[in-house]
Amino acid sequence: MTAVESARRSALAAHLAFVRALGDVTTSNRRISGELSRLAASKRGIAGPYPELFVPFVDDGAQQLRWMDAELAAAARLSTLASEMEDPDMQLALLRLGGPRLQSTLMGAILLAIWLDFLTLADVVLAQHPSYSVEHLFVQMERSRMMLGPAMTALASGEPGQAEAAAADLPALIGHLTGEFAATRERVLESGKNLQKMLLVKDLLESVAMVSAMKMALPRMLRPATSATLGVGLVMGSNGVMMGTRLVVSAEWVEMMRQLVRAGVISLPAVSAAVRIHAGQVMMAEAYGDLPRGVRDALGDGPEVRGMRVTDRAGAGMAEPPEHHVMPQEFREWFEKRGFTDEMSIDHFCVRMEQASHQAIHGGGDWRLGRNWAGEWNRLVMSELRDAEMAAGRMLTRNEVLNIVAELMTDYGIPMNFIRRRGR
Repeated sequence: MTAVESARRSALAAHLAFVRALGDVTTSNRRISGELSRLAASKRGIAGPYPELFVPFVDDGAQQLRWMDAELAAAARLSTLASEMEDPDMQLALLRLGGPRLQSTLMGAILLAIWLDFLTLADVVLAQHPSYSVEHLFVQMERSRMMLGPAMTALASGEPGQAEAAAADLPALIGHLTGEFAATRERVLESGKNLQKMLLVKDLLESVAMVSAMKMALPRMLRPATSATLGVGLVMGSNGVMMGTRLVVSAEWVEMMRQLVRAGVISLPAVSAAVRIHAGQVMMAEAYGDLPRGVRDALGDGPEVRGMRVTDRAGAGMAEPPEHHVMPQEFREWFEKRGFTDEMSIDHFCVRMEQASHQAIHGGGDWRLGRNWAGEWNRLVMSELRDAEMAAGRMLTRNEVLNIVAELMTDYGIPMNFIRRRGR
């Protein structure tokens, strides 16, 4: 197999994994959307005697769903564009651009499923246990909403750093939320005055616990497939007690995550957090900065996995190098006319380069003098693009621009690891 064939095969595998992951999260969101609609119309429960208190909690879930749907749509457009690229490196680069969006929605879907569990619990209590204090239930729901809020805000921010930090904190957050859920459930049971009614409520609450996202079992978005054991986790039993169990997760999901991590589309720390949540490993990793052994075992032993730890830029011991716009900023309007807007803005097509390399492609430290050199990056890019338009006798399409830029980046040895410019 030639190097080109190998690159194309790797890009195809990553693209298929990306599409499957998008489909999984989209399916989960559709199910949650349907449940939110049902709860908003629950006349005996949330929309019953106190709609002004509890319906806003449903609205909050619907609002979170909107940003997730928007991010999924943008990621889907990038996926479609990637499939149209000739250069496999550019295909992967576009998938990596969509990676943070996919990653945020993956984490957001987990949190939203948990919020749905709290809403379902409140609906059951309001419908079947009117003697329970409405004030207490409202306070408990508000406290849980406030716990979820900062993480959701970080994931929705579009800032990779904030989203990464939120993902890393998710296992501990869900551990706290699981405790809140179990405590609320027990308080409801203890407050029952009529034995028969209490038993009915107990059965209903147990049914909520059985389908709860906080069972720390498989994500409900996953399809059944051949399984691979990751390790010992915790689930919530029917009596609300956390019990040890062997966690079995989908081998299909593990392979999907492996492809996305190795392609650099999503980060291993984020995958680690997701696996630990599903495994019930809501405590810290085995050692500071180390990823759980089960995650490493599942994702395989390779340089991509061995080289990644739960860390930040400071932990890496260096500041980030300068950002370089691949498409010249001074010609922003030119690119916008050819489709580079929104998630395809030229501010999303930046790469980090060491200062010396950055200066070299611009002809030295003084950019004004550099513009006199025919090989200066900005001058070369615009010259090639304009020559191509003259030869075609029309305006280039966005795909054609990307294919030309990909060739130039390869010639100059610039890696296609695009990032979004900070502050944009």
